[in-house]
Amino acid sequence: MTIEEPMTIEPMMSEVPPAGTLTPGRLRAWAWHKQGLDGSLAGRTAEQVFARAGWARSVGGANPYLTLFARAGIRREQVDADVLAHRILELPTARGCTYVLGRDDFAWALQLGKDAEEAFRVLGRLGVDRSEITLLEDQVLHTLAEASAPLDPKQLKEELGDSVRSLGEEGKKKGAVTTLPTALGILQAQGRIRRVPVNGRLDQQRYAYELWGLPPGPLDDDGARTELIRRYLGWTGGATLKQSQWFTGFTVAQSKAALAAVGAVQVPTGVTTEVTTAAGGGALWMLPDDVERLAAFEEPAGEQIQLLAGTDSLMLLRRNAADLLAEDGPEGAGPERDKIAEQALGSLALQADLPDHPILDRGRIIGLWQYDPGKERIVSRVFRNRTPAVDRRIAEVQAWIREDLGDFRAYSLDSPASRQQRIDGLAASAGAN
Repeated sequence: MTIEEPMTIEPMMSEVPPAGTLTPGRLRAWAWHKQGLDGSLAGRTAEQVFARAGWARSVGGANPYLTLFARAGIRREQVDADVLAHRILELPTARGCTYVLGRDDFAWALQLGKDAEEAFRVLGRLGVDRSEITLLEDQVLHTLAEASAPLDPKQLKEELGDSVRSLGEEGKKKGAVTTLPTALGILQAQGRIRRVPVNGRLDQQRYAYELWGLPPGPLDDDGARTELIRRYLGWTGGATLKQSQWFTGFTVAQSKAALAAVGAVQVPTGVTTEVTTAAGGGALWMLPDDVERLAAFEEPAGEQIQLLAGTDSLMLLRRNAADLLAEDGPEGAGPERDKIAEQALGSLALQADLPDHPILDRGRIIGLWQYDPGKERIVSRVFRNRTPAVDRRIAEVQAWIREDLGDFRAYSLDSPASRQQRIDGLAASAGAN
């Protein structure tokens, strides 16, 4: 892949928009646009969506599928085919978390997830030497090379026998039941093996492993951090230093070095909320080209309704869900703001997940939803008067879930039973309204 030269801030300083023009509504619409939720990614491939909007968080839930359907209309069959063809994959990267991303990012994204020191420290306290894990890695590679199909952890453990050591009750307390997960994690971070969804689907967490042999990328560690900051600021349209640190896991020194390397510009917004104050103030770090684009950006006049997952990049990248609930605006709740909105979102500053999935219009959260698989329908609560556009989009997403997924799980352990209380609560509040 081609890595751009670091950008400089000097030519763009005169284009910084006046802080007073960067209202909450305009900033929400700007982030919405940068995320491609305004229709600008329609017809694009999954790789193109992830390059523009950011990697999709995967925790065994349906977020990667809805990320692609909402932005580009991509159906599950095509997504699964892209995974099978290695055009997109679920890999451990920033902060060691797993995301679904495009193939141009595989090598350098994996490099960001290479941090086995903590695992070794834990195993060391349990009496495991590094040499033991190195030997186990070699044996895993040999076993997978001899296998005719991907092997799941149980099959690998059976094949490896005594080479996999049980770490007993003390290991369970420290989250390390055996030595196998550490060896698998290291090999995956090195691109020597990869995880394969057992049934080919991303919305579950049953995996097998196969040999991969991904060539190393062209970037050193500093270069990988710089590239991630460049991508992150492009995905978000701008973020505070602390927001970027949460996503990347970089230290302050690493973050500042990466921001300098991409020529990032600090743009005062004049907006101070519970979220921006906690995240380091109302100023956003932005790429120079985006500063110029934001200066010319105009909020769309018409409705743009989307149903997203609670872990969608729009909210997860900056952990700012509370900022996306407007307290005013056309069709807004005005001085008598909806009490259910207050309860659901008022205390969500810097939280990664919403209590339910959001319904949005141009970056503003206007409602919440859950899927009830027993009744094959979306249960929703809209905080303002429902418009035909809202009902139309709910019907479209409902039909897509029914036809492509069968259910919409937020994460691997999510189930109809576990979310029934939320479903009932949404239905009751919608009926009361």
